[in-house]
Amino acid sequence: MAELDTVVEQGIEAAFSRQELAARQEAARRALADRGIDVMIVTGPENIFYLTGQQTPGYYTYQALLLPVEGEPVAIVRQLELNNLVANSYLDNIRSYMDGDDPIDVTVGAISDLGWSNRKFAIDERGWFLPIAVYKALLEKIGAMADASGAIEALRAVKSPQEIAKIETAATYVDAGMSAGFAAIKAGASENDIVGAMMGAAIVAGSEYVGMEPLMASGTRCGIPHGTWRRNIIGDNDPVFLEQAGAHDRYHATLMRSAWVGTPPDTAKRMMACCLEALQAALEALKPGATCADVHRACQGVVDAHGFTEAYKKRSGYSVGISFAPDWGEGNVLSLYDGVDTEIVPGMVFHMPPALRIYGEFTVGVSETAVVTDTGCRTLSPLPRDLALY
Repeated sequence: MAELDTVVEQGIEAAFSRQELAARQEAARRALADRGIDVMIVTGPENIFYLTGQQTPGYYTYQALLLPVEGEPVAIVRQLELNNLVANSYLDNIRSYMDGDDPIDVTVGAISDLGWSNRKFAIDERGWFLPIAVYKALLEKIGAMADASGAIEALRAVKSPQEIAKIETAATYVDAGMSAGFAAIKAGASENDIVGAMMGAAIVAGSEYVGMEPLMASGTRCGIPHGTWRRNIIGDNDPVFLEQAGAHDRYHATLMRSAWVGTPPDTAKRMMACCLEALQAALEALKPGATCADVHRACQGVVDAHGFTEAYKKRSGYSVGISFAPDWGEGNVLSLYDGVDTEIVPGMVFHMPPALRIYGEFTVGVSETAVVTDTGCRTLSPLPRDLALY
């Protein structure tokens, strides 16, 4: 059933070896078998990439991987993506659909041809890229399906040495971008000037497209969470907030830093000191045997002790690794927050961004991407953490 009438060499752009991807698929099969599932319909682009190596910005169209506990996986993709899939993976069983076709019919046809119609199916119900209409159509034609959300994500939580190496490389791109951004800060510069420097330097250093745009705002604009550049001109005594990711083979690293043109007010200084202390406390707590909630409580405890509880109502970090837009993190894999009692183990990687703000006035914050080791953790950026003054 393979549709390998393509003009590219199989796996020529694959980020991992055939053996590595096969091992991931086998681990996923064991996880599905433990849940009593025969076949999983994988729709999330991060999970498809993890299992097969397939990566494309075109995941806004339907794509699915049929992963059976017994037998070889089958990919369903838009015909335009066929050569892309062949180049990025080692899959032999592929079915493509034309733009005028119903991809659900193609999926169900593959299931019927393989004799899988009576098997127990599951799907990642919490996937970001599973439209309700698609889910309903699959239910109508396949029947009831179990929820396999988290089955693949649990495997992704602990990175292999190969994956960590890619994150480390991505971190060098972030360092280049943030350094260029800091060099561009001055009164009279625009937010676009700074972001242009950040993105340009990261791309020149090697970064691919990232899961989310840089977060950069200045003046009172940076007192609003997730602010992005809007041509604002930096003036004297303006705060500047920068956060950026870099990507290498879809693996991300992220960094947050803060700056001030002029003299920051005492409140901003105290908040920045709190963020630095909170980050350090969280990093010290990030070690094997602790839980995700333990790390958050270490960070939150510092914030509370400084009296800024009302200014900090969020998680203290999240897993990073494979990402496609709209996010550069793996918050759906793991978060550092209350109630998340997953144990920290070596190989996990987190972005930890304590930030404090007075809404509509300013934000200060600092972060690190940290890899969990056998004895604690190590951070990936050498850049100074202090509030940069201009």
